[in-house]
Amino acid sequence: METAKMKDNDRRPWGNTRYFLHKLIILLVLGMGLMQGCITVGPDYVPPEQIMPDAWHQELTKDLAEGETHLKTWWKSLNDPILNNLIERAAAGNLDLQEAAARVTEAEARRGISTGERFPDINGTGFTERSRTSEDFFPPTGSRNDNTYGLGLDASWEIDFWGRIRRLVESADAGLQASVEAYRDVQVLLFAEIALNYVEVRTLQTRINFAENNVETQQGSLEITQARLDAEIVGELDMRQAELNLASTEAFIPTLRSAMLKAINRLGVLLGEFPSALYDELIAPRPIPQPTDSIMLNMPADLLRQRPDIRQAERELAAQNARVGVATSELYPRFFLLGDFGFEGSSDIFDYTKRGWSIGPSFRWNIFDGGRVRNFIRVEDARTQQALVRYEQTVLDALEEVENSMISYTEEIKRREFLEDSVEAAQKSVDLVNTLYITGLTDFQNVLDMERSLFAQEDDFASSQGSVTQNLIRIYRTLGGGWNTGP
Repeated sequence: METAKMKDNDRRPWGNTRYFLHKLIILLVLGMGLMQGCITVGPDYVPPEQIMPDAWHQELTKDLAEGETHLKTWWKSLNDPILNNLIERAAAGNLDLQEAAARVTEAEARRGISTGERFPDINGTGFTERSRTSEDFFPPTGSRNDNTYGLGLDASWEIDFWGRIRRLVESADAGLQASVEAYRDVQVLLFAEIALNYVEVRTLQTRINFAENNVETQQGSLEITQARLDAEIVGELDMRQAELNLASTEAFIPTLRSAMLKAINRLGVLLGEFPSALYDELIAPRPIPQPTDSIMLNMPADLLRQRPDIRQAERELAAQNARVGVATSELYPRFFLLGDFGFEGSSDIFDYTKRGWSIGPSFRWNIFDGGRVRNFIRVEDARTQQALVRYEQTVLDALEEVENSMISYTEEIKRREFLEDSVEAAQKSVDLVNTLYITGLTDFQNVLDMERSLFAQEDDFASSQGSVTQNLIRIYRTLGGGWNTGP
């Protein structure tokens, strides 16, 4: 009995030590879990403060007024059902928009990868092995062949003590938001391009119509000169000049028609369809879309929240700022909780006595790396500075684009009004000079000059009508109009 007690006492110190180690491991695990989120290295993101003008420099006209702009569906202000339908179809079928949506899905997945680092990494393991032991090490008694089996789990869990994983998730969140803004920017550019090409089609149709009317007028002049030549009132020169003027105008029409068909082709591709898909819908001439109401402009400060490219640049800056924290965390030790559990044996491996397990914390600390980590931090700092400069440049570019589009719009309106007056004067001049020519009070050169002037003025007037609407579309585009909440 005494001997048995002595053996129990001999085992007790080791038993106490093992019990203490188990408790220590449990406390370490709990402590490391609680310490997650206590420290986050690297700079916290502060959105840049951007000073904006109090008002637009371009003087507002009767067509431009300060107020709340309905930017989300700005194209409806042009009152053209066909244009509305084209934009709706482009929103569903445009391939650039689908590619941008796929990039958003990619960014969501990348965020999921970063978020997954918060959780343990658990792997199943297993093996089967047949081996033979050399007779040089053991006497040749019995079988030297053995079968060994194993099945289990191993796991590792990084304790995010310094906030490395939190910075990764922060960067991925901002990257996802930037990809959404990139999608919205594609929407803005796409809808504006559709409207610009549609107006171009209608403008070219109007110019073709003016050209064809001038062809009819010049054919009438040719008939008059032919009749006067037959009557020997004028020489052959007048008829040849009339033929030259008519042929020159007729030669201009194929150029206009070619440009119109190319614009229709472009619209088809923008909708994600074949280039020729819209011929039947658009080939019939229609008036150039014109807004019926005054255009309401937001204040310059509203650009920061409305322009997707500005919002994207700001989110990219936030994502890059978080990467500085990821790089900084490499200066400090990384803590892990490791463990494994399994069965191993030569037979019946699920026997509970053949189990094995281990669990415990570990760390890894780069003591010396020749300055690589600190230089990597400098790289990320420099990239953050670059992202800040890109953001500021994006804001300035946006302000410039809005101001320029407003200048183009207001000045083109003035030009259109002058051209409208010139068309009216040219038409009256043609009527008058034809009367004078028939009565023999002027020569045919004046008729040629007036007809050429009428054609040029009408063509410029039609082009100006289209330019006014296109410059208005550019205003909406530069204000960031046309995007919705996201893909």
